[in-house]
Amino acid sequence: MTTQFRGVVPPVVTPLREDRTFDEASFDKQINRMIDAGVHGLFVLGSSGEVAFSTDARRREVLAATQRVVQGRVPVLAGVIDTQTERVIEHIRVCEEYGVDGIVATAPFYALGGEAQVERHFRALREATDLPIFAYDIPVCVHTKLSVDLLIRLGKDGVIQGVKDSSGDDVSFRLLCLRNKEEGHPLALFTGHEVVVDGAYMSGADGSVPGLGNVDPDGYVRQWNAYEAGDWEAVRAEQDRLADVMKVAMSAKGISGYGAGVGGFKTALQLMGVFESNQMPEPVSALTGENVEAVRAVLVRNGLLEG
Repeated sequence: MTTQFRGVVPPVVTPLREDRTFDEASFDKQINRMIDAGVHGLFVLGSSGEVAFSTDARRREVLAATQRVVQGRVPVLAGVIDTQTERVIEHIRVCEEYGVDGIVATAPFYALGGEAQVERHFRALREATDLPIFAYDIPVCVHTKLSVDLLIRLGKDGVIQGVKDSSGDDVSFRLLCLRNKEEGHPLALFTGHEVVVDGAYMSGADGSVPGLGNVDPDGYVRQWNAYEAGDWEAVRAEQDRLADVMKVAMSAKGISGYGAGVGGFKTALQLMGVFESNQMPEPVSALTGENVEAVRAVLVRNGLLEG
């Protein structure tokens, strides 16, 4: 079930028009742009894809547009992120309806109950679907860190088929990779940590899910190809360049968190002529003024935009 999930799988940013309706034309352009760059899959309705801000109707819009454009050219993972198990299962049913290739789920949040409850959550999801399940480790948002022991246990039992690690805990990820190898590689392991993908590959990751891959998919594909060829110097050099490009998500002043990060990606894509607007979902403000110029400077410095 995991063999099709390998390589660079960007979490697709969801473009909005100025009136905050879904900009399907820009979305189509972005998906084709990333597939043309050689990405190995797409992850829609993740954190970068504004899943936490999306109504059920918006989720359906995104899933329908994705499948219409992708047409089976690459595997599609879809986020089914919600507070508790029954709500997540409802989202799984919609994903099944749209024919996605796998789903991505976090631990339950809001009503927290410890690791036993988290484990039951994932086992209930497996009972509800035959789709491959990726556990999304993002403790900054759900306030639960998925332990190595839990993930390996769920993997060996066939409950989950992979992990999307956005914990920022590189020690834990290294230990997870080591255990995964020792246990016969039951899990496909992906890092969501854009600036240390080279280290994740060295640890034994099966791929990356970089939000920055929306802005520079070619760079992450080049890095993957260098990794596959065993050219570690090229892997490191590409990572150094991508670390600087990542400053599009780190340069905003007066705006923090989601508005700076995904807002920076959207602003970069607008400046590059991919998105019509850098609009953000309520109540997040789009970048303006000097913050837009800061993003522009990063793109120009890295040859992604003419000066």
